[in-house]
Amino acid sequence: MNEKWQARIAGAGAGLANGLFGGGGGMVFIPVMSRSKLRQQKLYATCVGVIFPICAVSAAIYFWRAELSIQTALPYLLGGLAGGLVGGKLYGKVSAKWLKWIFAAFLFYGGVKYLL
Repeated sequence: MNEKWQARIAGAGAGLANGLFGGGGGMVFIPVMSRSKLRQQKLYATCVGVIFPICAVSAAIYFWRAELSIQTALPYLLGGLAGGLVGGKLYGKVSAKWLKWIFAAFLFYGGVKYLL
């Protein structure tokens, strides 16, 4: 299978994850994109750039179906914007090894919290 089809299938999987779970597309993209020749920091930045429009589409559908409360989401959005700003400033200053461990820790934590 060529790389373009692999990317399209990964995109469909990420979109499906975001639509069903309200997020999680990065869990699909990171493993698939890690096969590319991008260095780790660029890989994560590319993943964020790809996930953003997918999240926007999912949010729009949730909003259209009246299942998204802006008032409830706003505090999380503000915190997310602040965290994104800090993360963007740290871009390139954290080693690839640490990025992998931090990402794995977030996935593990989220998985455990989801099950409990």
